[in-house]
Amino acid sequence: MVTTDYLVIGSGVAGLTFAVKIAEKFPDRNVVIVTKASEDESNTKYAQGGVAIVINKEEDSFKKHIKDTIIAGDGLCEDAVVEMVVKEGPDRLEELLLWGANFDVNDSGKFDLGKEGGHSEYRIIHHKDITGYEIERALLHRTHQLSNITLLPYHFAIDLITNHHLEHQKPKKDACYGAYVLNQETGEIFTVKANSTLLASGGIGCVYGHTTNPVIATGDGIAMAYRAKARIKDMEFVQFHPSALYEAKGESSFLISEAVRGFGAYLRNKKGYRFMPDYDERAELASRDIVSQSIDSELKKSGEPNVYLDCTHLDIDTFKKHFPNIYKKCLEHHIDIKTDWIPVIPASHYLCGGVVVDKKGNTTIDNLFACGECSRTGLHGANRLASNSLLEALVYAHNIFRSLSKNDNKSLNINIPDWNDEGTVIPEEYVLIQHNLKQLQALMRDYVGIVRSNKRLKRAIKHLDLLYNEVEDLYKESKITTSLCELRNMINVAHLIINQSLARTENKGGYFNIDNVK
Repeated sequence: MVTTDYLVIGSGVAGLTFAVKIAEKFPDRNVVIVTKASEDESNTKYAQGGVAIVINKEEDSFKKHIKDTIIAGDGLCEDAVVEMVVKEGPDRLEELLLWGANFDVNDSGKFDLGKEGGHSEYRIIHHKDITGYEIERALLHRTHQLSNITLLPYHFAIDLITNHHLEHQKPKKDACYGAYVLNQETGEIFTVKANSTLLASGGIGCVYGHTTNPVIATGDGIAMAYRAKARIKDMEFVQFHPSALYEAKGESSFLISEAVRGFGAYLRNKKGYRFMPDYDERAELASRDIVSQSIDSELKKSGEPNVYLDCTHLDIDTFKKHFPNIYKKCLEHHIDIKTDWIPVIPASHYLCGGVVVDKKGNTTIDNLFACGECSRTGLHGANRLASNSLLEALVYAHNIFRSLSKNDNKSLNINIPDWNDEGTVIPEEYVLIQHNLKQLQALMRDYVGIVRSNKRLKRAIKHLDLLYNEVEDLYKESKITTSLCELRNMINVAHLIINQSLARTENKGGYFNIDNVK
């Protein structure tokens, strides 16, 4: 058993920011970070756009950023949360700069601010088209300088430890005492006992297959919290990014940043018709939900697998300077943006719901906190405003740090039983796991996609129940593997998305059900 003051599950911007802050303030306290892939593999790493922060007070204002966020959230944002997050932005940026993160500046030495769909002003600070990667680099560098942080890559959190795991003492109020963790290299499962546990485990994109997320985004934190009986909300609000690079084989897709449309690219159908002005007066700069639904409508009308992003009219030299990664990736796919259109398709990108937390990051379970994409803060409402997610992670990591700095960090005097896998065998049926995963992803794409209906959602439940029963049987009789746990987690997440979709009776933001159209 490993005993620590703080257990952090996930190594993206949310988890690392908290870990660095608490370790700096309390050099005598220990932080353990578990992450299931390499230390730098997270959704943060793939965040191209940037961080939305009000810097230019002459042209921009907190009031404008708050208004843009609330409009994008389609009436479901919590106003007090939006105000708090927006107003804390400049302070959190100062910390990133102190940790050594670099952001693009213009010729006069000021931040080169970008503009994305839904924003009324230029307020996105960025590092070329790899902002998340740069923030991750700076945070990891600082993490390695702090001797009281232990980072465990290739370690998979299987389950949170709560009252129902305890054999003798049963505290009246449900609380979290750490997690059972699988060392993926040795197969050993051990207990991490922690005074406080932070879920910072990222998103759920892989539930859909076509996703801009890395393959690790399987909703593990949300599924663990759900099984631990934490409150989960707004799972129906899955944001689809309108422009992922279309690849016939599916799987994780490369993201063509929204900033490319902000730069002036047009969306066209196969015939070359620029269709977005027909759907919204903001055309390509409408919010993501509208652009995704418009593309979905075009694809259903035409039967084509994709639409196109046309950059041929743009200044290519400036494009290359702003988006070197995107330009290179297109060339690798034999697409020269000077002359060729980029085939794109909407792909699952970001979850606006998740584990319910208050302003201090508390979940409904004692000693369990959540931060980043796995949490539901009330900032995003029904649809996230572009580049607000990194900002949210920074602000909530800070709030959790501030809250935990004030408590006495009492050690938990409880006995936690070891993980018991007696009677299980090493599964020979890995093909079953892969088969069921493909089935789940096809089910979510076809029945629970951008545009939904009650009939399709109810059919999805029937299919999902069969998958659930088969996977639970496999889980009970098998030795633990990461792929089996991920599939089990994704089925839990799919269940939450479908049921919370059926419970929503009006269309809002990223949620559109044809049966709710009055």
